[in-house]
Amino acid sequence: MWFFIGILIGALVLGFIWWLRRKNLNLTWYEWVLGILGLLLLVFTLQNFMGSFEEIESKAAYMFLLITGLPSLILLALTWQLAARRLAKA
Repeated sequence: MWFFIGILIGALVLGFIWWLRRKNLNLTWYEWVLGILGLLLLVFTLQNFMGSFEEIESKAAYMFLLITGLPSLILLALTWQLAARRLAKA
């Protein structure tokens, strides 16, 4: 299952890069770093969330959503806002 999730994430990232190049949009290096870290943290959260439920540890699963899932969403939102504000100025 995780093999297919990896293929899906890879295809989405490549599609996003293709879309950025097609629109002639460029992200700065720190926007790339924040976005990649947010995406990796989100995948890590989902894997551990599902694994904790398979081991019948629902409290641990929900704590993982809070401890690692929330920061991943914050990083992704920060990346989006940085890029959107910079592009709005141009």
